[in-house]
Amino acid sequence: MSTTPVVDIRDLKITFATDRGSVAAVSGVSLSVAPGEVLAIVGESGSGKTVTARTILGLLPSTATTEGAVLLSRRDGSQQLDVTRLKGSALRDVRGRDAAMVFQEPSSVLNPVYPVGWQIIEGLRAHAKLSRAQAREKAIDVLRRVGIPDPEHRVDYYPHQFSGGQKQRIVIAQAVSLNPGLIIADEPTTALDVTVQAEILELLRRLPQDFGSAVVIITHNMGVVADLADRVAVMYDGEIVEQADVRTLFESPQHPYTRALLDAVPRVGGTRLRTHEPLDVDGTSAAFATPAVDPTATPVVEAKGLRIVYPGRLRQPGFTAVDGVDLVIRPGEVLGLVGESGSGKTTIGRAIAGLTPISDGSLQVLGVEMRGVRERTFRPVRKRIGFVFQDPATSFNPLLTIAQCVAEPLVVHGVASDPHDARARVDELLEAVQLPAAYGDRFPHELSGGQRQRASLARALALDPELLIADEPTSALDVSVQARVLDLFARLQAELGFACLFISHDLAVVDMLADRIAVLHRGVLVEEGTGDEVLGAPKHPYTQRLLASLPVPDPVEQAVRREAWNRLR
Repeated sequence: MSTTPVVDIRDLKITFATDRGSVAAVSGVSLSVAPGEVLAIVGESGSGKTVTARTILGLLPSTATTEGAVLLSRRDGSQQLDVTRLKGSALRDVRGRDAAMVFQEPSSVLNPVYPVGWQIIEGLRAHAKLSRAQAREKAIDVLRRVGIPDPEHRVDYYPHQFSGGQKQRIVIAQAVSLNPGLIIADEPTTALDVTVQAEILELLRRLPQDFGSAVVIITHNMGVVADLADRVAVMYDGEIVEQADVRTLFESPQHPYTRALLDAVPRVGGTRLRTHEPLDVDGTSAAFATPAVDPTATPVVEAKGLRIVYPGRLRQPGFTAVDGVDLVIRPGEVLGLVGESGSGKTTIGRAIAGLTPISDGSLQVLGVEMRGVRERTFRPVRKRIGFVFQDPATSFNPLLTIAQCVAEPLVVHGVASDPHDARARVDELLEAVQLPAAYGDRFPHELSGGQRQRASLARALALDPELLIADEPTSALDVSVQARVLDLFARLQAELGFACLFISHDLAVVDMLADRIAVLHRGVLVEEGTGDEVLGAPKHPYTQRLLASLPVPDPVEQAVRREAWNRLR
């Protein structure tokens, strides 16, 4: 194998021209990736990870000014090209053939009006002299190699006919179809369930062996780094603050930012943010004291034999999303609901909020029976329920300021006559979620992901709800931002004492916050208990698979867990 780096970045500086002047995104970055190596670039949003990686393929916008060199080796090893100097056809010749990119959101990459096979064939024929039949055979072969079942038929399927994990595999298939020397994977597992994530990581791990490609993975998930990387580069504020092989970085991180990043990673069985025990006298504990949950108190939510069926169309049978679920949430209690996508978690949350009708069984919410309930009956109860959505960017009206968005529940339920009348309460809520009151005059796109999630939490708490439904509120956040949002959530819950249904596929996050954990699998509740019972000694095989699929931020332990996952799989 050649010792020449696949890519060699030398003193890279990137500046963006904006209306408010130039903004330095990357300041003097130097990196190299050896053939067959997996390099992880980690850091918070805005640290320059993605901008640095996109430079390798010349994908920066016209407002970017680049200094330094990005030397990319040709796949045949004939020469190195400085990508920053390439234009037009020379740049197109490099993309796909010498380096390819796996983007974060496959749904935004795959064209919904063309079959996935056609989209792979298009790239093959653009770079190689292949007949349509030859390109189709190669597309089928690459789909098979990335684990798509029955590729001979599914090559003609459209993107919407695949699950999220399968779409991510198809995007990887597009990237590897021309056998490039370098694959750049930008947050390839961010929104995936832990079980699907484990399968995608297994596929990425095989790329150097199966396809001979080096891999640059951009991520904020330190468990993914421990599972996949050979070497790690830590970026902060446009600079690389630390580089080391994966074991050295996790065992003895040198830079304070790296240590802070590792400390922010939630771990199953680690520190719990909420406690029913008295705190240390010296106040050094990071937890928040909450009253013990009274098991005799009237439940805020009580489901018995809950069944929810989505009706079929065009004479197709209905789909049973929730099948015979029994669960209870008592005042002041946080119930964590975990499971894969499609297990029925969000459906239960929407049913509790009155957004999805009940098919069978019983569901009592704040004393109201939801089966067959009329909107007129349930409307007064709605103001006692808060909802934190998974993606605040899509749940906020982009034409309204943050203050107007947070004031919306107050205006809708008649607590305030208009957003101006509610501004004092809005400023109080923003301060409570650690956002300056001045941020109320900004629009949603002017806030970072973590700031938008805090504003979403402020809106959910506007009416002092007795019950909060939080649907994957931290799934797309950096670990450091996630830690601050979770810390804020625990503090507010301790102060306000609301009950909460916390929906998530991140077992470590649920373990930090929940009093009890319920595990859903295909609409059925398979296990329930405290964190120590469910995550410490899981009884159901599905819970065991979930735990084994969760990557942990320790390369040595993760190697052992990977073996356990392979056996369970």
